Amino acid sequence: MTLMIRPEVPADHAAICAVTEAAFLEAPHTSHTEQFIVAALREAGALAISLVAEADGAVAGHVAVSPVTIADGTQGWFGLGPVSVTPRLQGQGIGSQLVHRALDMLKEQGASGCVVLGDPSYYQRFGFRNEPGLVLPGIPPEYFMAISLGGPLPGGVVAYHPAFEATC
Repeated sequence: MTLMIRPEVPADHAAICAVTEAAFLEAPHTSHTEQFIVAALREAGALAISLVAEADGAVAGHVAVSPVTIADGTQGWFGLGPVSVTPRLQGQGIGSQLVHRALDMLKEQGASGCVVLGDPSYYQRFGFRNEPGLVLPGIPPEYFMAISLGGPLPGGVVAYHPAFEATC
């Protein structure tokens, strides 16, 4: 399999939607709205980073990164996700490559840090850790993690872009 990580282009939008929907179809702890969230982020101009993994000429994975706000006013923080990989290709490192590239791009852009809501056993391998000073209301703290990319760790309630409320 030949894999290439690249920025999304408009011709990828339908494939990104299909991959995202399929990736979360059987996932636990999901509202099954991830594909709508990606589309709403795109429509709002809030996709700071949007990468696809192309395997043998077809979109096989996607990662979205969008700005978050933190109650203490800290700037330069982003939220990673959704991260999606076609189910038949999961477990082959495609998601890891997408996450690594997205974090590298955030560092290159001078971002202060990144948060993620997800499985600790997956995201801790990238350096994400539970930070008691950062809170996502209504979420068990072990599933909300952060990584500093050079800035100090902020404190307070974190809010994702309103596109995360998209349901269709």
